[in-house]
Amino acid sequence: MQASRARLFKEYKEVQREKAVDPDIQLVCDDSNIFKWTALIKGPSETPYEGGVFQLAFAVPEQYPLQPPQVRFLTKIFHPNVHFKTGEICLDILKNAWSPAWTLQSVCRAIIALMAHPEPDSPLNCDSGNLLRSGDVRGFQSMARMYTRLAAMPKKG
Repeated sequence: MQASRARLFKEYKEVQREKAVDPDIQLVCDDSNIFKWTALIKGPSETPYEGGVFQLAFAVPEQYPLQPPQVRFLTKIFHPNVHFKTGEICLDILKNAWSPAWTLQSVCRAIIALMAHPEPDSPLNCDSGNLLRSGDVRGFQSMARMYTRLAAMPKKG
């Protein structure tokens, strides 16, 4: 557990230094628990998520970095690889392809990449996956854009 704390403190310092370097990711450590983090990520441009800001919750295990963090969307998102109700993310690096070389920041980058390039063949959201698998890209993008507007964009007024 001491090694994981040291690693997380190191990542915390790097996040503080890199704030200006990666404006699409804002990672924040819980004030009272180094094993709990949240992130705000910007939806990638030229996707239905563009303009949205999505909140992620990280639960970091005591065996980190030997085991991956548990990450889920707190913001509702219509995406084949994200469970609509729980926010669970189907991403290989969070399961069997994890490596201690990954950091919380690089996990955020991987999630942004997944948002831009969904994998409809391993869906957690079957409705979303079925739209893409059947070739209805327009229908998928329309639904994804609608949920982005409803859940991930600041309210005007």
